[in-house]
Amino acid sequence: MSENENFDFTIEELGSRNVHSPIAMSKTLGDMIANYVTDDEFVLLKPQIKLGEQATIKRSQVVECAGPREMIYFSPHHVHAGIVSCGGLCPGINDVIRAIVRCLSRYGVTRVSGIRYGYKGFLPEYKFDIMPLTLKEVDDIHKLGGTFLGSARGGGKEVVKIVDAIEQLNMNILFTIGGDGTQRGSLDIANEIERRGLKIATVGIPKTVDNDFAFIERSFGFDTAVAKAVEVVTAAHMEANSQINGIGLVKVMGRESGFIAAHTALASHEVNFVLIPEVPFDLEGPNGFFHHLEERLSKRHHAVVIVAEGALQDQLIKEVKTDAGGNVKMVDVGTYMRDRIQKYFDDKKIETNLKYIDPSYMIRSAPAAPSDSIYCERLGNAAAHAAMAGKTKLIIGLVNNEFVHLPTKVVISHRSHVDPEGALWRDTLDATHQPVLMINNFQSDTLFTNEFSIPI
Repeated sequence: MSENENFDFTIEELGSRNVHSPIAMSKTLGDMIANYVTDDEFVLLKPQIKLGEQATIKRSQVVECAGPREMIYFSPHHVHAGIVSCGGLCPGINDVIRAIVRCLSRYGVTRVSGIRYGYKGFLPEYKFDIMPLTLKEVDDIHKLGGTFLGSARGGGKEVVKIVDAIEQLNMNILFTIGGDGTQRGSLDIANEIERRGLKIATVGIPKTVDNDFAFIERSFGFDTAVAKAVEVVTAAHMEANSQINGIGLVKVMGRESGFIAAHTALASHEVNFVLIPEVPFDLEGPNGFFHHLEERLSKRHHAVVIVAEGALQDQLIKEVKTDAGGNVKMVDVGTYMRDRIQKYFDDKKIETNLKYIDPSYMIRSAPAAPSDSIYCERLGNAAAHAAMAGKTKLIIGLVNNEFVHLPTKVVISHRSHVDPEGALWRDTLDATHQPVLMINNFQSDTLFTNEFSIPI
């Protein structure tokens, strides 16, 4: 049975599509004209098969292709679209905003509004004006970091007020750019819209620099984050290599998933230890991290360590508290590791020179790298096409290098994690030469359980 057997990837629609798209494309293969996408084009979630398996393809194993449809739901001149960006900063937000506005203009949509400072921009008590988004307004915003619209956490639970505002603004399309909390809010908004019998499409663009959305290959901003993190690791390595027993300690983003940490290690070739939430480790003891770090220093006299922000949180968090966006407030594992490493070597009277770097905000606020700019452009276009076709309660994603429509409720059902037994982590171990496990009392039947999950 497929592990996706319980998921329904059917995309909801507002109604029948009776408007011919003003974007002229072809339905004929081989005529050298770009083609429309039809609703019977799908992508396999997992292309790998085992010999001897039954070849029957089930609906739970495929997802709908994104792209322009020949027939659309909305009459372009009747459209008032809204765009909102929520949560923390991430490279590429402005690129997505620009792409949506420009693609909608191809349909002839002339009314696009930016909602200021996340979902709070809908709430009357904040008194934020909406921002008209014209082609001129968005022309150069892709060159800037951050978000042109401003961002904020929270507000997404004020669903009734938000839908009231959407009605008052006569919006019939809402694009939500944000992470897990944003898209949960988007689904709640869509459900309230449906309860009221309104014909308003909600389309999400996944924004999480941690790259931990389920089913989606890559979130925008991830490539930029890795590239910036590699620059920091290079500096940390230079510092460490130039000192007596130099240690470069770098904290990177990754609340529940160590994708940035693992990819940075693979890209930099200068990392000796990668500490991530998915792979537990001991600090003390004969097979603990400190022991292996000491061995590394005795042999090579320098070391570079990457720690993801979510590492060790199962041990560090004593009382669960959440921020305005509903995220668990974490203990700063970077400064904790810095102090513990320093104390360990001080107690043993071993001279070390430790340099700690936390580049998180520098990375989050950077303009998108070219690969992310390309990705954001295509995500924004796909979002605009989906919305104009009247598709709703969906998130645009990349699956097997194809842009697809994924139901929001499926994407937010769980998060993606680095598989400790998978190829990515295996290659990370090859790159760092760190021990496969830094655990003193290893019990394989209980090691990778919820015992090591961040408390929620």
